[in-house]
Amino acid sequence: MDTIVSNSALLSIPPLPPVRTVTSNSYSPTTSALALSSKKLFSGFFYSSGSQIRQLGLRNSSSSARTVPKFTVASGGGIQQINETQFQDTVLNSDRPVLVEFVANWCGPCRLISPAMEWVAQEYRDRLTVVKIDHDANPKLIEEYKVYGLPALILFTNGQEVPESRREGAITKVKLKEYVDALLESVSVA
Repeated sequence: MDTIVSNSALLSIPPLPPVRTVTSNSYSPTTSALALSSKKLFSGFFYSSGSQIRQLGLRNSSSSARTVPKFTVASGGGIQQINETQFQDTVLNSDRPVLVEFVANWCGPCRLISPAMEWVAQEYRDRLTVVKIDHDANPKLIEEYKVYGLPALILFTNGQEVPESRREGAITKVKLKEYVDALLESVSVA
């Protein structure tokens, strides 16, 4: 008999018959309903008994056949999306400062600051170039510049990373403006 632990008391409940049983030799605690359902959404409760994972009281929502939406971090007219092969010419050989934004499609904070980055690209277009680099498609750049958090912003000028220019994580439009103004002042472009 399986047991369920509650904050208030220890209850013994007989197991419910499984609606669906999945046998796996490589089960990990992070296995999710999405991974088990081939992109079909489930709502329910999982428990493990040996090498089997059981879904209890579940309805397969295949009748509605919902799938997980794919998000992208799109680049607008002001931001150029580049890759590893374009990095040397676009960033390091540029005659003006370049703000590089490292992003990923699966990164929520990256999508969150995307409109503010578009604003920066438009607002500072006469003094600054803004480029976007996809984290997953450019592993050499990620390793070379030690990008550990996303979104990551790094300012380059004269082919070098500007000291103290690195910023990781979401940022408001107001803070982003302060950040860019301070960077441009520090490199004497303002």
